[in-house]
Amino acid sequence: MNTARWTIWHVRIPLRRKVRHASHTREHTDSLVAQCVLPSGEVGWGEGLPRDYVTGETVDGALALIQASSFLQSLSANNWFEAIEAAEALRLNPVAGDQRGIAGNAARCALEIAWLDACGRKFGQPLSSIVQRLEPGLAQPIQTVRYSGVITSSKGWKLALLARLYRYTGFRHVKIKVGIEGQNDPARLKLLRRIMGPNRQIRIDANEAWTLEKAVSCLADLKHFGIAWVEQPMPVESDADLEALRTRSGVRVMLDESLCGPLDAEQLVSGKRVDLFNLRLSKCGGFIPTLRLLARARNAGLGAQLGCQVGETGILSAAGRHFAQSVSGLEAVEGSFDRYLVGERLTREDLTFGWGGKAPPLVGPGLGIAVDEAALQRVAVRKVVMGA
Repeated sequence: MNTARWTIWHVRIPLRRKVRHASHTREHTDSLVAQCVLPSGEVGWGEGLPRDYVTGETVDGALALIQASSFLQSLSANNWFEAIEAAEALRLNPVAGDQRGIAGNAARCALEIAWLDACGRKFGQPLSSIVQRLEPGLAQPIQTVRYSGVITSSKGWKLALLARLYRYTGFRHVKIKVGIEGQNDPARLKLLRRIMGPNRQIRIDANEAWTLEKAVSCLADLKHFGIAWVEQPMPVESDADLEALRTRSGVRVMLDESLCGPLDAEQLVSGKRVDLFNLRLSKCGGFIPTLRLLARARNAGLGAQLGCQVGETGILSAAGRHFAQSVSGLEAVEGSFDRYLVGERLTREDLTFGWGGKAPPLVGPGLGIAVDEAALQRVAVRKVVMGA
């Protein structure tokens, strides 16, 4: 297989509602969309969301990194297994000062998924088949993916309305953002638990809002509402305090911004700082790196959920669906908010979850979806063309 032709777009898509949490407020999403055209004509699509507050990436930096990296010649394959091997070997140039090895993860994610989508179409294989090839111990195809509900900054009657919507449409899991300035989290959790009832999973996400002492105090007030775990309670810079937090609070800790790559995982596991990994394809560098991190969690006896980035379009939703439908033991799954959140989903298929968060598995080669190129052009800011 000769060199593919690549086009990478910077897209800016308005969100249907403002998304606010402790560390950021977002009204639109800036994302990278990659197109890979193989010499034989198959077209693949990928997506990554550079977030400076997660992996340190910006759109400008990600585009520059892609252009500066010599990955084109390394991507070749004569069959699906070689395509998977080439995808796992995909490397972008190191970024100065990036000691965690994560500063190109969103860019790599877009490229990797586009390559796998194109090759999957060529060789007649879905992305979900990668799990059986690379981590057979994790492979467990399921017939229905169950997504979680998410509550960001809603309070009062809006929170009550959303909670009733989630309860009466059959959602099993709900995450609520906490630590937002000016909000009364115990009152919000009390209302949510009252409406959801005792048997639905409720978890909280502080998005790095607390110090150690603040986290201990807040969790003492909140854990009585039956929270399953707290996600990213403190900033990445406070990771050394996580073991103390787990001991003092008695609450399971899931890490998100602190967990973006294999070096993070090793430090967190060896330091006894984490109970669960929050895995997100874009922040972790793509489908295969995320799968390897799930295996690391499983080997360490830790739990994991598949999360998503705010503003993902149908392209990344499809990749996440393939992941969630093919692995065992995820404690929660987030994503596929498409028509509820993004102004342009970019896929012809509506991948939005249904009642109760239910969604069917995707079938067909590659991602199994078609991109709406007219919609892509409507939201494109600029593009870079590379290769043949």
